[in-house]
Amino acid sequence: MFKELSKEKIHVAEEKRMQRFLDDHILQKSIDNREKYFVFYDGPATANGMPGIHHMLAKLLKDSICKYKTMQGYKVIRKVGWDTHGLPVEVQVEKELGFSGKNDIEKYGIKEFNEKCRESVWKNEKAFRDFTNKMGQFIDLEDPYITYQNDYIETEWWILKKFFDEGYIYDGLKILPYCPRCGTGLASHEVAQGYKEISVNTVTVPFQLKDEDNTYLLIWTTTPWTLISNVAACVNPQEKYVKCLSRGHYFIVAEKLAHQVLGDDFEVVEEYLGKDLEYREYEQFLPFLKVNKKAFYITCADYVTMEDGTGIVHIAPAFGQDDYEVGLKYDLPVLNPVDEGGCYTDGPWKGRLVVDSDLELEIIKYLASEDKLFKKQKMEHNYPHCWRCKTPLVYYSKPSLYIKTTALKDKIIEANKTVHWFPDYVGEKRFGNWLDTMNDWAISRNRYWGTPIPLWRCSCGHDEMIGSRKELIEKSIEKIDESIELHRPYVDDIHIKCPVCGKEMTRVKDVIDCWFDSGSMPFAQYHYPFENKELFDSQFPADFISEGIDQTRGWFYSLIVISTFVMGCSPYKNVLVNDLLLDKYGQKMHKSKGNAVEPFSILEKYGADATRWYMLYASPVWTPLKFDEDGIKEVQSKFFNTLKNTYTFFQLYANTDHIDPREFKVKYKDLDEIDKWLLSKYHKLVHYVTNAMDEYDLNKAVKLINYFVNEDLSNWYIRRNRRRFWESEMTTSKKAVYQTTYEVLVGVCLLIAPIVPFVADEIYVNLTGEESVHLADYPQYDKKMIQETIEKKMDLVRELISLGRNAREEVKIKVRQPLSEVILDGKNEVLIGDLVQLIKEELNVKTVTFASDLSVYMNFEVKPNFKICGKMFGPHIKEFQQKLTTLSDEDIATLNDNGSIKMEIDHEEVEVVPEMVEIRISSKEGFNASHEGNQFIVLNTTLTEELLHEGVVRELISKVQNLRKTKDFEITDRIHIFYQANDEFEEAIHDFKELIQEETLAVSMESKENSGEVYSLNGIYVQFDIEKVTQ
Repeated sequence: MFKELSKEKIHVAEEKRMQRFLDDHILQKSIDNREKYFVFYDGPATANGMPGIHHMLAKLLKDSICKYKTMQGYKVIRKVGWDTHGLPVEVQVEKELGFSGKNDIEKYGIKEFNEKCRESVWKNEKAFRDFTNKMGQFIDLEDPYITYQNDYIETEWWILKKFFDEGYIYDGLKILPYCPRCGTGLASHEVAQGYKEISVNTVTVPFQLKDEDNTYLLIWTTTPWTLISNVAACVNPQEKYVKCLSRGHYFIVAEKLAHQVLGDDFEVVEEYLGKDLEYREYEQFLPFLKVNKKAFYITCADYVTMEDGTGIVHIAPAFGQDDYEVGLKYDLPVLNPVDEGGCYTDGPWKGRLVVDSDLELEIIKYLASEDKLFKKQKMEHNYPHCWRCKTPLVYYSKPSLYIKTTALKDKIIEANKTVHWFPDYVGEKRFGNWLDTMNDWAISRNRYWGTPIPLWRCSCGHDEMIGSRKELIEKSIEKIDESIELHRPYVDDIHIKCPVCGKEMTRVKDVIDCWFDSGSMPFAQYHYPFENKELFDSQFPADFISEGIDQTRGWFYSLIVISTFVMGCSPYKNVLVNDLLLDKYGQKMHKSKGNAVEPFSILEKYGADATRWYMLYASPVWTPLKFDEDGIKEVQSKFFNTLKNTYTFFQLYANTDHIDPREFKVKYKDLDEIDKWLLSKYHKLVHYVTNAMDEYDLNKAVKLINYFVNEDLSNWYIRRNRRRFWESEMTTSKKAVYQTTYEVLVGVCLLIAPIVPFVADEIYVNLTGEESVHLADYPQYDKKMIQETIEKKMDLVRELISLGRNAREEVKIKVRQPLSEVILDGKNEVLIGDLVQLIKEELNVKTVTFASDLSVYMNFEVKPNFKICGKMFGPHIKEFQQKLTTLSDEDIATLNDNGSIKMEIDHEEVEVVPEMVEIRISSKEGFNASHEGNQFIVLNTTLTEELLHEGVVRELISKVQNLRKTKDFEITDRIHIFYQANDEFEEAIHDFKELIQEETLAVSMESKENSGEVYSLNGIYVQFDIEKVTQ
């Protein structure tokens, strides 16, 4: 006996099944029963926040591909990763402790603070574990890699030492994007993640030239707070500049921008190239800071553009990379009156935060009061913010350790060329362009909770990079052992003896960029090279990784940089990139907007399977997904209900007939043609779905399966073959329909198992009695099962039936109302002539006629397609229009079949093709035609009294069947029908009582007063009810 499907709430049934997967170790068994490796890396997640619906999309993609590859015979180790270091953790702990910056942390104690951070990272681990299980993801949660563990850190130290020993790590004083709130610099790939559109006040200010009275350079800047540190002005050496008389003063601006800056009321009195202005001096603009070398003169640089502003910029080397490079070129002083907290240390605004919008207005008011403001203007500006705490960044001169990634640039770009990106344009454009413009990687962070940089320094200038715990123990002055905690402040207290001068060496206080943590995971997850060498060799590089589009400048980047250096190749072969998850209106989800979707409530409401299927069905994963609950409801109804109903239909009749298709085998040659058709469609489906999955196009795979289950399996095969299930005798045909349905249902479960793990497993286990669908093999396409001729026949019939139903709808005749005749194009008789009975049943007609000339039933009107022909024929278009009215039926048929005809226009022969004409079709009286392309169908719509009577009978049968379901009768229950109606109804059913009783399993039909509810049967009102026959 085949089991019924669970009647429990979906999420309850799914959770119970997941618990069985866990209890029975299905994940481990699926790994153990395979041999060849398919390598997957899980990008480390942070567990100090709650799971979001966006996590589900990323986890779904990883899970589906890993399950698919497992079913294809691969051993897929799935080790979850936790990203446990970095500022996001620190910021969260600071909030909990009520801290406002580094001073509070150091007063509290680094040891105590880091302990809080260690606790914080596991705050929501249980929620992530619960979420992972509820959504049905198979991944090892018991043996994760954790970035704060000593073994993990030790591998990072080994990598850093390798970089150091090969000369890739250096000290740099560069202008670093710096977060004053977090007190640390950001690498370029981090900066790219935090841009925001903001409104800023730009100012244009006058710098007075020293050698010319009443003459000013007009300088434009978007950061008025940097003017205090100005030491030079900069022009483009190749651009033209003009000296203009305006408002009683002389102003120098770029010629191209003069009207934009000065308006139309000015007079040009002198012109020169930018290079002619070089070294001309001006008065210090804000005289608050002293300089220790020559300053306040005009410099030249090609980066100065003519797109906006005045064509002249001010130079403050402490606060901009371009400015800093100009400063190096001209040996300018560096004035930096801003501390690491982002506050002024000197000048009239001492102690104020430089990115404070109130300060910006205060500076502008000061400039106006001192007659130092030419113009103020608001503009929308795309400005970088800290991706962790959302504070505006400042560009700040600060010493930092760098990895010279630019020296590896060519190797990294070549490594990327070996990667298959899905979609490919992410790898070629977004990621490829990022690599083309890469900068050296600023790896040090002046923070607390992170992997300490194992660099010890001596006052004599010697540096030592430690690459392991063993090396640290050997070189440490203090007595330590392998149990040493590799975090601050413990490693800060360890000193080593300088091999050069013999003095004590002290560790630099910095920790490493947490992206280095995640980029090291191919090595560090296995504590390579200290152990697990054989395992590592089997797990590098990854065959597959998947994350969101934002990781092109995050994890994807740090992975390829580190692995290209260590191993000389890319750490991944295939990358599936998903785009953003938006709300149903296309807006980004934010709690503050109230449009964020809570994932646990979605899973409880609809179940994981439906949510997973919807996410892949709604749009290709590499385009933004507009998440809409109505879409989940739709796939529940159209896919899951259809699949479950198909199984339930099979289960119900198989149990009733005590038949098990596993116990017999009908030979292929003995199958009915429609069985061969379904098997052909199924094997094509396997072929197409496998190709789609191999291309990581899960959207395509889901849509192919969705169509097959709905249209081919349920709406056509099962519906067309119900009578074979109902046959009383166990004929070969009846066995064949059970066998085919069974085989295809099992196959569909295998196809969908990677994507919807719960319903696939339930139906598969019910059908096969095996332990789990997730231990089975993915189905394989058998080319010998493809029957193109059978498919062509059946597909044409389905197309014609669809046209016939459209023709019925046009004249408002129900499908249950029989018609006398359908007329089909005679050209199709050879192909589908043996399917006449099927056409009769589907269209509910008495006769199928194949006609060689359909013009007997239809009128054809041929007119020019004026969009095309107007230009072709010009003044002769009327001649063409007139000749079209004289076309023979044969000519029209030729054009309708995508052929061409010859015609003479203006004494020249012209070839007329279908695109040149519009063929309008209308039906003759008593008929209704429908067509698509060159396929036609014509219904005889004349209704005789006999046909009308049968229509009433068909309506009655339908109502009785629905009443059987409402009353929850078994499919084998016999019934009595009682009715009360007028003579018209009696006349209608007179010749059809036997048919009614046969179709409804009625043993009798009796007229009886007050027989139940009143129903309208094609306008005839009948009162009837049914009763079950009792023994």
